[in-house]
Amino acid sequence: MCYLSELCVCVRFGPSRRSSTQRRRADSQMPAREMEAIILKTFPLGEADRLVSFLGRASGRVRGVAAGARRVKNRYGSTLEILSHVQIWYVEKETRDLVRIQQCELLESFHKAQSDYQLSTGMAVVSETTELVLPEHEAAEPMFRLILLVAREIERTGNCALPLSYFAFWAVRLGGWLPRFDRCSSCASEFGERAAFHASWEPGLLCEKCRRQGMRPIHLGARALAERFAGERLDRIEAEAGLLPAARELREAALDWIEHHGDRRLNTRTLLEADS
Repeated sequence: MCYLSELCVCVRFGPSRRSSTQRRRADSQMPAREMEAIILKTFPLGEADRLVSFLGRASGRVRGVAAGARRVKNRYGSTLEILSHVQIWYVEKETRDLVRIQQCELLESFHKAQSDYQLSTGMAVVSETTELVLPEHEAAEPMFRLILLVAREIERTGNCALPLSYFAFWAVRLGGWLPRFDRCSSCASEFGERAAFHASWEPGLLCEKCRRQGMRPIHLGARALAERFAGERLDRIEAEAGLLPAARELREAALDWIEHHGDRRLNTRTLLEADS
């Protein structure tokens, strides 16, 4: 899974070719599917349209075309902002890879987070991670609820440190990639109160003896925070100053595992690290 780099459009020539207006009319005659969704990303498409990646509560990750969304006056307004919580109507055909979005209504926006550079960078990490770990058209309601919880906390608190750590931890856990936090994945020795070590090329945690050059530490405090994340909701955990170093360590370890299993670097992680 990766960000879309190009769109190949097959055009049929001759008398059977239909205009875009005719195609939209044909789509409008088909029953539209209504879905609660989260906008993940949008890309310019042609002169006036946008390609939209969204996560439907019941449909999973879907890509579609929002016709006319790049025009100054368009019916979508601010509904296509990153991680906006929307109600979306779209038409899906088996012969097409992209659905056609007919309507989009805003249910919940995160204007404060979207307009702040640091917070929007954190939201972008959530978006890119979701696109990397989720296949298309597979229902992922736990991830849907996780994203909403995290976006609401970023908006409410004006800080993405703890929410982003919580998101990264749960993205790894939902993906089935969470390693053991109590012992070395190589020699099986227990960490105890000593630091463990992680890297994007290693799926587990290593001890001091087994660690390789370039690996970063994750101390006992970060591993204890992971236990809290596993048993408590994010909105019930206070972002105390003492938690922030542990949250960052845990976030970095979780993003390493996401990159390892996703088999590529997260572009937005570079922006996050530069802003830290």
